[in-house]
Amino acid sequence: MLNALLMIDSALLIILTLLQGGKSDGISGAFTGNGGLNLFANTKERGSEKVIANVTMGLGILFFVLVIAVRLV
Repeated sequence: MLNALLMIDSALLIILTLLQGGKSDGISGAFTGNGGLNLFANTKERGSEKVIANVTMGLGILFFVLVIAVRLV
């Protein structure tokens, strides 16, 4: 049962991650460092972007909990 929940959570997490918009300059910004990536910066997400980001965060936390639960059982 937990394995099935983990698989469903994984698929939803992948889909929602792919639906999120890009927040950097792309692949060149990743190598040159021009993207200004700061994990603690204020995000300017609104509307559906904010909902998708919050659901993705929730699914990520659920994934972490399910992996620990599967490992303990």
